[in-house]
Amino acid sequence: MELSNLRPAAGSKHNDFRRGRGQASGNGKTAGYGNKGQKARSGRPRAGFEGGQMPLYRRLPKRGFTNYNHKDIVAVSLSVIADKFDDGASVDAQKLMDAGIIDHFGDGIKILSGDKGKDKLNLTKKLTIEANAFSAAAKSKIEAAGGEAKVIEK
Repeated sequence: MELSNLRPAAGSKHNDFRRGRGQASGNGKTAGYGNKGQKARSGRPRAGFEGGQMPLYRRLPKRGFTNYNHKDIVAVSLSVIADKFDDGASVDAQKLMDAGIIDHFGDGIKILSGDKGKDKLNLTKKLTIEANAFSAAAKSKIEAAGGEAKVIEK
């Protein structure tokens, strides 16, 4: 530890302070709102108001939409699971997170076989995997190796 590396504890410093409590407070009189004008008065315009000019958020084009039925499915490759876990292991969502394979559960976890491109996997480890969904190829590989693919409901 060096003097140049010292920092206050997280959350110990506050940037908000009482405004308009006299000159001695360092933020008295105009309380940081400047002198006169519409933005110095009470009942000032809302955030984003540009004095009647078309505001920026309305000038910019709208792009796409948000589908409120969207499900956040976390995909996990079978090859990654085979690398991280030993033979005979039982794998569930919490163990995947503890191993650093996934960073959140989302709305479900789907196990994929990893057959696309260069990643051709021949599973040799007997694994019991619990997930919300499995691809057909992943399920057949797990069962061919003597493991079990358990589908759990969310």
